[in-house]
Amino acid sequence: MTDLVRVLIVTLLALTTTTLEADDSPAEKEAKHLANVRQVTEGLPRAGEGYFSPDGRSIVYQAYPVGYPFYQIYKQKLDSKVPVRISTGRGRTTCSYFSVDGKKILFASGHTDPHIDRTELAARELAAKGGRRRYQWDFDQHMDIYVVDVNGTKMRRLTDAPGYDAEGSYSPDGKQIVFTSTRDGDPDIFIMDADGSNVRQITNVDGYDGGPFFSPDNKWIIYRSDRKKEHMLQLFAVSVDGKTDVQLTDNLNQVNWCPYFHPSGKYLIWSGADYSRGPRGAHFNLFTMELKIGDGTVKGGDVQQITFDSAADVLPVFSPDGKKLMWTSTRSEDETSQLWIADWLREK
Repeated sequence: MTDLVRVLIVTLLALTTTTLEADDSPAEKEAKHLANVRQVTEGLPRAGEGYFSPDGRSIVYQAYPVGYPFYQIYKQKLDSKVPVRISTGRGRTTCSYFSVDGKKILFASGHTDPHIDRTELAARELAAKGGRRRYQWDFDQHMDIYVVDVNGTKMRRLTDAPGYDAEGSYSPDGKQIVFTSTRDGDPDIFIMDADGSNVRQITNVDGYDGGPFFSPDNKWIIYRSDRKKEHMLQLFAVSVDGKTDVQLTDNLNQVNWCPYFHPSGKYLIWSGADYSRGPRGAHFNLFTMELKIGDGTVKGGDVQQITFDSAADVLPVFSPDGKKLMWTSTRSEDETSQLWIADWLREK
């Protein structure tokens, strides 16, 4: 066999392999990262933004009750399809999260709105006009953060400052809560002790800073911000003392949001979409980014795309042991947003 023939054969094999890889279906591409993909919520018009309990056996999430215009908070065992409401049943609610010991649930609620009847009526009238609007969130000025026992009893209010307080989650040691607040006139990141005391501001930049979560080592907070370009969210990490703020993504034609750490602390997962052709052409998929944390800073590394479905995939979170991934998706048959879960195949 001549050298020329050998080169041609090798080239053809390489081209064939490349073609086969390019022709992989979305399911085949996802199978490299995810296994046993299944829907975990049903029976509610829409559900999403779910989080695992510390033992990984239960989840807490927000969902629209049948016939009501605002999200409420539900708890559900993973081996059950029966949701149990733990919020009051009135007003906007969002951003639920288990305490580290699994005995309490944190969430934000606007049920103290003094004009709640009027607020609900306006929402019902909007819904009655028909059509399903794209996801958007209102900075409800009556939204505050509450904590309840896992059965929904003994509700206690943690914030009462004027403005929006929401998007809260616990630190790994359970001693602190990070959240978003407009109490200074702009949505910024704040930290408070778990009992609601000792509130201190972490970010103070024009634009929206939100969706914060602590790193597993308790030294950093990951969040999203549109400070570079309105609505074009990018990912950032800030030290818990607020002194070091690092930008991790920098593509102003892409919306990057809902970042979440893997329990190993070695990488994060988030949802991103290309907005260069406008919101109607945008399509959200899940991505991971390797992280290098050390010497007082965070550096982003290798990025991999995880989901390839034609549906919207957003709000991804890992189970406490790092072996499962849960996210909100419209890949259900009726194309409503629901929670989905899969086995996570990355070893580290």
